[in-house]
Amino acid sequence: MDIKDTPAPSPDSSPFLAVHGGPLPTYRTPPHNLEAEQALLGAMLVNNRTHEKVGDFLFAEHFANPVHGRIYEAAVKLIERGQMANPVTLKAYFEQDEALAAVGGAGYLAELAAGVVTVVNVEDYGRAIHDLFLRRQLIDVGESMVNEAYRHDLESAATDQIEDAERRLFDLSRTGDIRGGFARFDRCLQTAIIAAEVAFKRDSHITGVTSGLLDLDRKLGGLHKSDLIILAGRPSMGKTALATNIGFNAARAIVETQGKDGAVVGFFSLEMSSEQLATRILADATEVPSDKIRRGEIRDSDFPRFVEASRMLNQVPFFIDDTPALTVGTLRTRARRLNRSDKLGLIVVDYLQLLRGPGGGGRVENRVQELSEITRSLKAVAKELDVPILALSQLSRAVEAREDKRPQLADLRESGSIEQDADVVMFVFREQYYLERSEPTRRPDESDEKFNDRFERWRQRCEEMHNVAEIIVAKQRHGPIGSIKLHFDGQFTRFSDLDPHHSPRD
Repeated sequence: MDIKDTPAPSPDSSPFLAVHGGPLPTYRTPPHNLEAEQALLGAMLVNNRTHEKVGDFLFAEHFANPVHGRIYEAAVKLIERGQMANPVTLKAYFEQDEALAAVGGAGYLAELAAGVVTVVNVEDYGRAIHDLFLRRQLIDVGESMVNEAYRHDLESAATDQIEDAERRLFDLSRTGDIRGGFARFDRCLQTAIIAAEVAFKRDSHITGVTSGLLDLDRKLGGLHKSDLIILAGRPSMGKTALATNIGFNAARAIVETQGKDGAVVGFFSLEMSSEQLATRILADATEVPSDKIRRGEIRDSDFPRFVEASRMLNQVPFFIDDTPALTVGTLRTRARRLNRSDKLGLIVVDYLQLLRGPGGGGRVENRVQELSEITRSLKAVAKELDVPILALSQLSRAVEAREDKRPQLADLRESGSIEQDADVVMFVFREQYYLERSEPTRRPDESDEKFNDRFERWRQRCEEMHNVAEIIVAKQRHGPIGSIKLHFDGQFTRFSDLDPHHSPRD
């Protein structure tokens, strides 16, 4: 008699009933569909080409029956080698397999093939198997959440458990996304033409999010969706100030242009507090120096400006997260959360080296590898959320050792794959900073005339470079590289377009 024909035991014959005198307890089994697994395997053994319909998303671990998973894995190996996978060729792999012997031995392979009615529904079977696998994984995540919550672990706060659960659910959602694959070129072309038409109709002629800086927008075409943009520089060059200006300009533009060029901005500030960033933005909006705001040196006439500026600032969709030592996984979770509630359009990270990798990091010898993983993860977040990410980065001290202080791609600190993963790499450079610290001194045996001439050239260069900053676009996948001159006002920590009448020496 076949196993499926064996009648179920009656309640009176239950050993549990005999001992306890009660009904047999019921229990729930994890979601599975053994018939779908058998039908899919049989179809593959009859027609190996059916693997093309499921091979990009279905793997051995997705099968509920481990024996079915092993059969599938063995069949796939033969198919990928260009060999036939059928009951005859697979028989040698399973002749001594005890697990397969429990369901009928090598003859079970022939039964699978013989039971095939049609191979048309293979993709449907594969998707059903994959869906049931995800459901089993969801059960595992849920049980783990419950068990972790019951544990009173002093080293793990409840918020950490929530973030871990969100991370696991996100990873599971990516595993469950089987919609990928090739897209027809005509559809891609249509999307590109629509984007070009939108840019043509805009007065600014940019296709991405505006930076609020005219020359930078012309060079980049705006900050493009799914791009990872690295903004690097040495300390005191104004990286945070420039990133804050760009982020706030984009957020303000969504109010002023009814969403045409602007974006909702999520600013992850790992170095400065939210209050410090707000003070900088307030100083820019009111033209009251930020150091005076901090010290309380405010005149009565400044308060009307604060009131007027606050009305505008309150409307700007600019969100700040100043959590220190943030992991890239937590950043991703919070960005997704903000995207669900406010349709995120731009992410700013200040700065890259203060982020922690997916595993927490901490070991110095693996810092380059960790940073490479961070940049890859940020690029993945940019593609997933379809938003540009502007990430700040430190530069190595090699810049200081050169006579020409302009940074280069090789100066990216702990670079790893920063240059490789980034779509755009920009450097912020202020020659004024170095000029002010290099006032000429008289050399031994130098005449007054030569020293005075050298000093005068230095003084003229200081005047030319006063309040002038430079953005060096060192890499751009979709456009030209080059330099852009900007005006920098230190007391308001503001970068703006350079006065066209101001013509510093190139």
